[in-house]
Amino acid sequence: MSKLRVGILGATGMVGQRFISLLENHPWFEVTTLAASPRSAGKTYEEAVGNRWKMVTPMPEAMKSLIVKNVNEVEAVASEVDFVFSAVDMTKDEIKAIEEAYAKTETPVVSNNSAHRWTPDVPMVIPEVNPEHFEVIASQRKRLGTKRGFIAVKPNCSIQSYTPALNALKEYGPKVVVATTYQAISGAGKNFADWPEMVDNVIPFIGGEEEKSEQEPLRIWGKVLDGEIVKADAPLITTQCIRVPVTDGHTAAVFVSFEKKPEKEEIIRAWNEYKGLPQELNLPSAPKQFIKYFEEDNRPQAALDRDYENGMGICLGRLREDTVYDYKFVGLSHNTVRGAAGGAVLNAELLKALGYIEAKEN
Repeated sequence: MSKLRVGILGATGMVGQRFISLLENHPWFEVTTLAASPRSAGKTYEEAVGNRWKMVTPMPEAMKSLIVKNVNEVEAVASEVDFVFSAVDMTKDEIKAIEEAYAKTETPVVSNNSAHRWTPDVPMVIPEVNPEHFEVIASQRKRLGTKRGFIAVKPNCSIQSYTPALNALKEYGPKVVVATTYQAISGAGKNFADWPEMVDNVIPFIGGEEEKSEQEPLRIWGKVLDGEIVKADAPLITTQCIRVPVTDGHTAAVFVSFEKKPEKEEIIRAWNEYKGLPQELNLPSAPKQFIKYFEEDNRPQAALDRDYENGMGICLGRLREDTVYDYKFVGLSHNTVRGAAGGAVLNAELLKALGYIEAKEN
């Protein structure tokens, strides 16, 4: 099988770099085109990134000499690829416009950005949770006037540590959820070298995160009706989002009440046995065990557990009954792998497996 040609929009930023790291030696996809802002265009990727490479692993040799293209030259970039990942750093309106422009060149766009998360006919998918939302792509193509081009997005990184855990318990009817997320600095595209104010510090505000954390799970649990995704009206979710001095890994402290309260053993079994379509299809980036429950009182921990299943799994622990709600637990997910680029790569793998992404005809 020949690999699909992939472009990365916004290739020089932290999420773009993560895409490049994750796609090195990918069995289905090959990065052939890198695009970024006009100031990076015309330089080699190594020159454009300079000393801003933020991954732990070295820059892949094959990427260093690639000439970066101007992301605004849509036709030129699109002509060289079968689909693109989008991680551009622009205003929301600019992102909406440029992603639609790429889609209209018959180039599928798998986006890490938030701009299209509430566009009614754009699927926002956690592949193990709501793959059926890809059905809305047919309506989106009608609106865009395309045959193969479309946009699909992944949700906010902060919800990955608790939304799959609650989804695994759907049969018990979660009705009220209180979640506080403790979010790593890489979620802001930074490390300690360029954000020294975060050392020995906690910041109790992350712009826009609480609204996303409360509303995006409801869209994920929504239904496709008349060519649009209509969000669910339950459970009731309230959140606080706090920035903490951790490099990678978002932790959530969660309280939940149910319509039908399960036993603790039923919850743990549901978590450990939970599987989705990516596991059934054995997709390349899919974790073998999506959710893992830790019995130890001091787990999960960001430093120890964020790389579980190569950063694509969800770690849970400290499940116990609560005096106000039914239960409380702690969740952890890798925010720049499962919560960002890795989640988008898994979406692309599922879209390919389902026939939504194919090679362009030459």
